[in-house]
Amino acid sequence: MNDWTEIKINVPNEYIDKAGDIAQMCVPYGIYIEDYSMLEQEVEEIAHIDLIDEELLQKDRSKGVVHIYLSPEDNPAEAIAFLSERYTSEGIPFDIESANCAEEDWLNNWKQYFNPIEVGEKLLIRPTWRDEYDPKGRAVLNLDPGIAFGTGAHETTRLVLGVIEKVAGEGKNFLDVGCGSGILSAAALVLGCDSAFGVDIDEMAVKTSYENAALNGVSDRFTAVCGDLTDKVSGKYDIIAANIVADAIIALTADIEKFMKPETVYIMSGIIDTRSEEVEQAVSRNLEITDRFEDNGWVCLVAKLRA
Repeated sequence: MNDWTEIKINVPNEYIDKAGDIAQMCVPYGIYIEDYSMLEQEVEEIAHIDLIDEELLQKDRSKGVVHIYLSPEDNPAEAIAFLSERYTSEGIPFDIESANCAEEDWLNNWKQYFNPIEVGEKLLIRPTWRDEYDPKGRAVLNLDPGIAFGTGAHETTRLVLGVIEKVAGEGKNFLDVGCGSGILSAAALVLGCDSAFGVDIDEMAVKTSYENAALNGVSDRFTAVCGDLTDKVSGKYDIIAANIVADAIIALTADIEKFMKPETVYIMSGIIDTRSEEVEQAVSRNLEITDRFEDNGWVCLVAKLRA
């Protein structure tokens, strides 16, 4: 396992279960949780002894640790960005550390496995370091995700891109809530939208999204700001995408309508299937769900204003 990267997420123990669930979204294998908050009680119940190793007794009972392991072809930078974004949006205090591999190594080693990706029927995502590729008539989206979430390989991103390619076009403007690497905005612009506005809680994501807009020659039509959900957003949009988490999407339903036109297409992703019913119920209170897509345990919803 020497070639794998271990990522440790330290959180207060009252958040350990939710933190573990989010880590499971990111990496559905190779995960375990350290939680010593009820050490004596659990040892007594399981082993019926009161003699516990001194090293265990000295463990910090106020915190838990979620461990995940990434194989060589995975992108630890994207995983950390995904986790950071999700924990921040859920209000979970955390810090993340990695082991077994130097940061400068895992920031670059995964790139050898990231090849051009065909998405849907119209797009080809091309990593900027891949010069030999055949677009096969597809629109090419140049991408360098850096340490922001969004390479196009993750199911949540692919699901949204599949919808965007069906609805993007001239005369339309695009809103990207939780823009990450800017991949969704860049795709909408490459596919013909007039303008895109991105917002993300992470300043590094905003910087990366601008860089990816430049790589695709669409900087003049793209704007991004650092903000929480729609607190920095104004105006109305033809297409809105929110590839975030279930709770944030539920929170968005309170005021997303004020950014929608009568025919706006609202795309929601980042929803683990075990939360999809809850999200659908919340969205359906104000909007009409028109489509539901699923891939490997992830759900994407499409909605519009009620007629």
